Amino acid sequence: MYKTRNSLSEAVRTKSIALLGRNLALAIDLSLQTKQAHWNVKGPNFIALHELFDKLADEAREFVDLIAERITTLGGTAEGTIQAVGPRTTLPAYPLTIASGPQHLEALSTALAAFGASVRQSIDESAGFGDADTADLFTEVSREADKQLWFLEAHLQS
Repeated sequence: MYKTRNSLSEAVRTKSIALLGRNLALAIDLSLQTKQAHWNVKGPNFIALHELFDKLADEAREFVDLIAERITTLGGTAEGTIQAVGPRTTLPAYPLTIASGPQHLEALSTALAAFGASVRQSIDESAGFGDADTADLFTEVSREADKQLWFLEAHLQS
């Protein structure tokens, strides 16, 4: 850990960095999964879904930046390489053989819901060990993840 004049104790910063690191891996995986859907969607609603998935990828990259920058703010190192992310992500593996819009909507909804659950749990965890700012960051990410999940699920509801 790097030295910083941040007033949080080293113990709290260490816990926050670990928690943020776990969620960073999920956010990076989510951003890659949304691009997978963006590149490969087919079907009657192609252009609408193609554009929606690209917007979702942009939002996921925002999550990545917020989380990674908080890690470095606290004196940690944001680990965002594929080698670091692959073993750490707990999102369901994205099916590489799907093509239809509804299949991509289902797969992305599942991934985004899992990401949202992790982030929501992280709000409570970071607040519990005394890092209100990290809890606030996770709250911001959670609100946006819920909104993006709504956008996806709205396409699946009749």
